[in-house]
Amino acid sequence: MHNKIKDGIKESMKAHDAVRLSVLRGILAACTNELVAKGKTPQDTLADEDVLVVIARLAKQRKDSIEQFTKGGRADLVAEETAQLAILSEFLPKMMERAEIETIAKAKQSELGATDASKKGLFMSALMKDLKGKADGADVKNVVDSLFG
Repeated sequence: MHNKIKDGIKESMKAHDAVRLSVLRGILAACTNELVAKGKTPQDTLADEDVLVVIARLAKQRKDSIEQFTKGGRADLVAEETAQLAILSEFLPKMMERAEIETIAKAKQSELGATDASKKGLFMSALMKDLKGKADGADVKNVVDSLFG
């Protein structure tokens, strides 16, 4: 994955694609920070799973920024963050649709026997373990809220 990002930087430089170049450089910087946080040297390489975690974190930051800029009426910044999010999304696996999440959640609910709202937290935790990296946490939360609501 690291090489794919580095190749993307070279291509972006040749194509004079400033937004893509900035996003890819940001990914590399975040990966370097993750290495240092794990006690490794910046010359080491992160495993693909760890790179995906870093990219997912960056994508979540963009989503939060888009939400805040939308509330603040800053359409110019919303457009910029949306363009960056689109580039980050190219590197992430496709997330499950809400219908798929509902099917899995209902099966998990009957398996665990979680019927009252007091078990909602435990149910959510168990469900997120199964869906980690496969579904957006906000979508899972909405499905769980609808099951217990």
